[in-house]
Amino acid sequence: MTSLSADVVVLDIEGTTSEAGFILGDLYDYARPRLDEVLGRDDDTVRTARAAAIAETGLDADATDVEVAEALRGLMASDVKSTPLKSLQGIIWAEGFAAGEIHSQFFEDVPPRLRAWHESGIRLAVYSSGSIASQVPWFRHAPQGDLTPLIEDFFDTISAGPKKEAASYERISAALGVAPERALFLTDHPDEVTAARAAGWQVVALDRAGEPWAGSEFGTETVASFDEIELTR
Repeated sequence: MTSLSADVVVLDIEGTTSEAGFILGDLYDYARPRLDEVLGRDDDTVRTARAAAIAETGLDADATDVEVAEALRGLMASDVKSTPLKSLQGIIWAEGFAAGEIHSQFFEDVPPRLRAWHESGIRLAVYSSGSIASQVPWFRHAPQGDLTPLIEDFFDTISAGPKKEAASYERISAALGVAPERALFLTDHPDEVTAARAAGWQVVALDRAGEPWAGSEFGTETVASFDEIELTR
């Protein structure tokens, strides 16, 4: 059991609250064929993401929607954490959740522990490479019930910055109005552990069997389940 005192717990999603394979499988499969249609929409968010995707992938400025979509599918195949890709995926997934065509997945230990921490007065937030537009329905459509009432705020790489940079965690603690040493980040990625610790945060690494970073050298407290974390304020 790892015992800590914190005012705010900030959650990573992939590999931490939820199976990476579910996201890289079911959700990616849902988004992949829908990219072409979304890219053709007359929408400011889409236009911004499209332009950023063209710049990021090195396509010509006059690339067609089909060409941009194919380049983005290439990023998906390599699991590149691309901000414009995440923005477009967020639009697709939000619509899929609303239509009941897709659902989220959480490790069984996560929802009960989140509810217990919330009830004890510990604030909860989310920081994921996935866009906020996809984070919110992910927590709203949990099989264990709507978890969004537990979450105070959501952060992504647009609002906070890259997850492997200490400055991103500094922005989050400032936005939440919490001292860095009173913030706890839960993640499964060694580089994110390093970045959050550099910002003065407490960090616990999730080492869940079968997840992409399982067995890594994390350089911090490590647990296999949220049930192994005892938190007080």
